[in-house]
Amino acid sequence: MRRRTLCACLPAVVGPWVVPALAQALPSSERSVVVLDVELVDEQNNPATVQAQERRLLAAHVQLQQALRDFKLYRVLDPVSTAALQTTLRSQQAFLYRCDDCAYQIGAMAGAELAMTSWVQKVSELILNFNIEIHDVAKQKVLLSKSVDMRGNDDVSWKRAVHYLVRDMSEKRAKNPAYGR
Repeated sequence: MRRRTLCACLPAVVGPWVVPALAQALPSSERSVVVLDVELVDEQNNPATVQAQERRLLAAHVQLQQALRDFKLYRVLDPVSTAALQTTLRSQQAFLYRCDDCAYQIGAMAGAELAMTSWVQKVSELILNFNIEIHDVAKQKVLLSKSVDMRGNDDVSWKRAVHYLVRDMSEKRAKNPAYGR
């Protein structure tokens, strides 16, 4: 298995996505969240897709943060202040999403109430899964686990997966205000 992560702090145009300007702060009733970099579990190690997947990881992270803001699910905090800690933890862990307390450490350092881990599991070039977990930093427990299947390893499928995942969270929150909080 290979692990790939990218620091989502990089300014730039990433493929078809542009790093968005900072959104206005949400009402204080929304819980704060820090979104960790999207990780890749790649059992295929296809050299032909490595560069595109690295770009997609960064784009998915940016899109995920922006969608959480756009759907007004959380007050998204900038993860820049945790970059050094994330680097240190990554040197000690194969994946941050599998680490027992990494999300809690990063969330506490960012001053966030919640920390979101996310990863894509690539089974093949056709079958992938986009996964998230939302961790309550103070209670040190997982509040929500969610997964979306992707068909095809291309920009469109990655973008659709993130959009569907967040839109579905928003729809469930509309029916149950405690969902994911």
